[in-house]
Amino acid sequence: MVVGGVACAGSAQAQDITVKPVAEARVRYEHVDQDGIAAKADALTVRVRGGAQATSGALSATVVAQGNLAVADDYYDGVNGAATRPLVADPQNIALYIAQLQYKAKGVTLTAGRQKIALDDERFVGNVAFRDNAQTFDAVRAEVTPVKGLKLDVSYAWSVRTIWGIDGNAARQQAVGGDNLLANLSWETPLGVLTGFAYLVDQDEAAVQAFRLSSQTYGARFAGTHAFGKAVKLTYQASYARQSDWHRNPSDYSAEYWLADATLDVKGWKANAGYEVLGSDKGAALTSFQTPLGTNFKFQGWADKFLTTPANGVRDLYFGGGYGAKQIGALSAVTLQATWHRFDSDRLDQHYGNEINLLASAKLRKTAIALRYAHYDAKTLATDTDKVWVQFDWAI
Repeated sequence: MVVGGVACAGSAQAQDITVKPVAEARVRYEHVDQDGIAAKADALTVRVRGGAQATSGALSATVVAQGNLAVADDYYDGVNGAATRPLVADPQNIALYIAQLQYKAKGVTLTAGRQKIALDDERFVGNVAFRDNAQTFDAVRAEVTPVKGLKLDVSYAWSVRTIWGIDGNAARQQAVGGDNLLANLSWETPLGVLTGFAYLVDQDEAAVQAFRLSSQTYGARFAGTHAFGKAVKLTYQASYARQSDWHRNPSDYSAEYWLADATLDVKGWKANAGYEVLGSDKGAALTSFQTPLGTNFKFQGWADKFLTTPANGVRDLYFGGGYGAKQIGALSAVTLQATWHRFDSDRLDQHYGNEINLLASAKLRKTAIALRYAHYDAKTLATDTDKVWVQFDWAI
């Protein structure tokens, strides 16, 4: 038997066991200046994760615990205290982050327990990795590849472990129970990956009436990359989905989703453009297209004004550019990025506002460093907001 790379005595029939440690640390400073709230928010948080993965043949067991500490807590964390300062959604927390068993063989991966589930671009189902506490699922998941290029990915999740941690309450619970079915069938073509999906999301309205977010979403996505020689690459994606109420959701609605996006990369210089629509049915609260299980920070601007889709829906027209390099001196994975968003309603022709996002990031050995800035210029929705992040991530 092998434990942590060290041979140990054991049965002649026993398979070797390899134990791999898990250790991660994050330090982040977030500053928020938001019109309408006199005080500013300053959050300095330290997040650590530790655990181990034990593997024997096709079987593995992974256990990871995490803790989040607010070193400077001049902010509203969403669950504790009064909202006298802007929201920074990183409450202090200690939790079991991952506790899963997995069987992995040729063409089949089965996972049971508390786990990360991130599908496609994470628009509908994701890990919300940007937030300190992230999002995991108590679930069983089957990933099956019956033939090369064809993959079926089906999960049943009975609990969603949210970013709000052990103090979560009311509409910001620690965990949201329900019967969630997440199904994804993808096929690799010469031009890209074509995916059909069905997401049945149960947010347990009977327990927390404020949620009203149970939905059934059916759609398709196509994403691919095409190279023009060695120096030029085009990346593209398109999605369509239709969503309606599900389970005990008291809202009767039907709304559509559209996405078209393309990025041109010329020797590391990038230009990006896209258009995303989360539609509205009746213009009433929560009768617009919602993505309660998605990694919503990645979409529609980092100022987080559209984590919940407005009653009249939202249309996001965006343009961006930047530069990326594998290595510059001692730094690797260097990225410079700027994106401009224009936000409008899906109905009633309202101009919500504009936003600028800036990012500079790189890796120095095992440490990832990122500096972000977001400025939201409000027109008819929310208020002017500036956010700054300085972040350091380390992992063994």
